[in-house]
Amino acid sequence: MFLAMMALETGTTVRAQVCNDQLSNVQVCAPLVLPGAVNPSPNSNCCTALQATNKDCLCNALRAATTLASQCNLPSFDCGISA
Repeated sequence: MFLAMMALETGTTVRAQVCNDQLSNVQVCAPLVLPGAVNPSPNSNCCTALQATNKDCLCNALRAATTLASQCNLPSFDCGISA
């Protein structure tokens, strides 16, 4: 049982690290989504990073970001975005 729990925990840690690495790569897209972006069209680096990013990693990060306000005891916000 202990080994099964260790394997589960290790798998979760590995997945978290993979997501962290993939999400770090998507930072090349940041200039396109920041306020005041001059050219909001993605370049090949951004498109390649998005293609290489696991969709669950990206969606989970966005979901987590939307819950941070309530976890910090701040008013929630709705960006009016639907996919």
